[in-house]
Amino acid sequence: MDTVSRDGAGREDTNRRMLRARDAMDRDYATPLDIPALARIARVSEAHFTRTFRATFGETPHRYLQRRRVERAMFLLRDTDRSVTDICFAVGFGSLGTFSRTFRDIVGHSPRTYRNRTARAAIPTCFTKAWTRPRD
Repeated sequence: MDTVSRDGAGREDTNRRMLRARDAMDRDYATPLDIPALARIARVSEAHFTRTFRATFGETPHRYLQRRRVERAMFLLRDTDRSVTDICFAVGFGSLGTFSRTFRDIVGHSPRTYRNRTARAAIPTCFTKAWTRPRD
Protein backbone atom coordinates (compact mmCIF):
# COMPACT_ATOMS: atom_id res chain seq x y z
CA MET A 1 0.00 0.00 0.00
CA ASP A 2 1.49 3.37 -0.98
CA THR A 3 1.61 6.52 1.18
CA VAL A 4 -1.39 8.14 -0.50
CA SER A 5 -3.59 5.10 0.14
CA ARG A 6 -2.53 4.93 3.79
CA ASP A 7 -3.18 8.66 4.31
CA GLY A 8 -6.60 8.33 2.69
CA ALA A 9 -7.47 5.35 4.87
CA GLY A 10 -6.24 7.19 7.97
CA ARG A 11 -8.32 10.26 7.12
CA GLU A 12 -11.37 8.07 6.52
CA ASP A 13 -10.90 6.42 9.93
CA THR A 14 -10.49 9.82 11.59
CA ASN A 15 -13.63 11.13 9.90
CA ARG A 16 -15.59 8.10 11.07
CA ARG A 17 -14.42 8.67 14.64
CA MET A 18 -15.41 12.34 14.52
CA LEU A 19 -18.79 11.47 12.99
CA ARG A 20 -19.38 8.98 15.79
CA ALA A 21 -18.85 11.75 18.36
CA ARG A 22 -20.95 14.26 16.40
CA ASP A 23 -23.77 11.71 16.12
CA ALA A 24 -23.65 11.29 19.90
CA MET A 25 -23.99 15.07 20.30
CA ASP A 26 -26.92 15.13 17.87
CA ARG A 27 -28.63 12.27 19.68
CA ASP A 28 -27.83 13.18 23.31
CA TYR A 29 -27.64 17.00 23.11
CA ALA A 30 -29.84 17.40 26.20
CA THR A 31 -27.55 15.34 28.44
CA PRO A 32 -24.33 16.60 29.99
CA LEU A 33 -21.61 15.94 27.42
CA ASP A 34 -18.00 16.88 28.02
CA ILE A 35 -14.79 16.56 26.03
CA PRO A 36 -13.53 13.47 27.93
CA ALA A 37 -16.77 11.59 27.20
CA LEU A 38 -16.80 12.62 23.54
CA ALA A 39 -13.12 11.74 23.13
CA ARG A 40 -13.86 8.28 24.54
CA ILE A 41 -16.67 7.86 22.00
CA ALA A 42 -14.25 8.84 19.22
CA ARG A 43 -11.51 6.66 20.79
CA VAL A 44 -8.89 9.42 20.75
CA SER A 45 -7.19 11.63 23.34
CA GLU A 46 -9.00 14.77 24.52
CA ALA A 47 -6.52 17.18 22.90
CA HIS A 48 -6.53 15.24 19.64
CA PHE A 49 -10.33 15.11 19.68
CA THR A 50 -10.80 18.87 20.06
CA ARG A 51 -8.18 19.68 17.43
CA THR A 52 -9.44 17.10 14.93
CA PHE A 53 -13.13 17.88 15.44
CA ARG A 54 -12.47 21.53 14.66
CA ALA A 55 -10.41 20.65 11.59
CA THR A 56 -13.11 18.25 10.38
CA PHE A 57 -16.25 20.31 11.04
CA GLY A 58 -14.98 23.89 11.21
CA GLU A 59 -15.97 24.56 14.82
CA THR A 60 -15.13 23.32 18.28
CA PRO A 61 -17.15 20.48 19.81
CA HIS A 62 -18.48 22.90 22.46
CA ARG A 63 -19.76 25.36 19.85
CA TYR A 64 -21.30 22.56 17.78
CA LEU A 65 -23.16 21.29 20.83
CA GLN A 66 -24.34 24.81 21.69
CA ARG A 67 -25.66 25.32 18.17
CA ARG A 68 -27.43 21.95 18.23
CA ARG A 69 -29.11 22.84 21.53
CA VAL A 70 -30.13 26.27 20.23
CA GLU A 71 -31.58 24.74 17.05
CA ARG A 72 -33.76 22.47 19.19
CA ALA A 73 -34.72 25.39 21.42
CA MET A 74 -35.76 27.38 18.34
CA PHE A 75 -38.11 24.59 17.33
CA LEU A 76 -39.61 24.37 20.83
CA LEU A 77 -40.03 28.15 21.06
CA ARG A 78 -41.79 28.21 17.69
CA ASP A 79 -43.98 25.16 18.05
CA THR A 80 -44.83 24.80 21.75
CA ASP A 81 -46.16 26.90 24.60
CA ARG A 82 -43.48 25.70 27.04
CA SER A 83 -41.80 28.40 29.09
CA VAL A 84 -38.37 29.70 28.10
CA THR A 85 -36.98 28.34 31.38
CA ASP A 86 -38.44 24.89 30.73
CA ILE A 87 -36.99 24.86 27.21
CA CYS A 88 -33.62 26.00 28.52
CA PHE A 89 -33.28 22.95 30.75
CA ALA A 90 -34.98 20.59 28.28
CA VAL A 91 -32.28 21.22 25.64
CA GLY A 92 -29.41 20.74 28.07
CA PHE A 93 -28.37 24.18 29.32
CA GLY A 94 -27.54 24.42 33.01
CA SER A 95 -28.65 28.00 33.57
CA LEU A 96 -31.12 30.42 32.05
CA GLY A 97 -28.45 33.13 31.81
CA THR A 98 -26.10 30.95 29.77
CA PHE A 99 -28.98 29.82 27.57
CA SER A 100 -30.16 33.37 26.88
CA ARG A 101 -26.65 34.68 26.17
CA THR A 102 -25.79 31.74 23.87
CA PHE A 103 -29.15 31.95 22.10
CA ARG A 104 -28.66 35.68 21.47
CA ASP A 105 -25.09 35.12 20.22
CA ILE A 106 -26.19 32.47 17.72
CA VAL A 107 -29.64 33.68 16.65
CA GLY A 108 -29.28 37.42 17.14
CA HIS A 109 -32.35 37.77 19.37
CA SER A 110 -33.31 36.75 22.87
CA PRO A 111 -35.42 33.59 23.15
CA ARG A 112 -38.50 35.64 24.06
CA THR A 113 -38.06 38.02 21.12
CA TYR A 114 -37.50 35.07 18.80
CA ARG A 115 -40.72 33.44 20.01
CA ASN A 116 -42.71 36.64 19.60
CA ARG A 117 -41.41 37.25 16.08
CA THR A 118 -41.95 33.72 14.84
CA ALA A 119 -45.31 33.20 16.58
CA ARG A 120 -46.91 36.25 14.98
CA ALA A 121 -45.82 35.54 11.44
CA ALA A 122 -48.02 33.22 9.40
CA ILE A 123 -45.12 32.13 7.22
CA PRO A 124 -44.63 28.61 5.82
CA THR A 125 -42.22 26.56 7.90
CA CYS A 126 -39.73 26.13 5.05
CA PHE A 127 -39.29 29.92 4.80
CA THR A 128 -39.06 30.32 8.56
CA LYS A 129 -36.35 27.66 8.77
CA ALA A 130 -34.39 29.21 5.91
CA TRP A 131 -34.50 32.72 7.42
CA THR A 132 -33.99 31.75 11.05
CA ARG A 133 -31.25 29.14 10.61
CA PRO A 134 -28.49 29.84 13.18
CA ARG A 135 -25.39 31.35 11.69
CA ASP A 136 -22.06 31.94 13.31
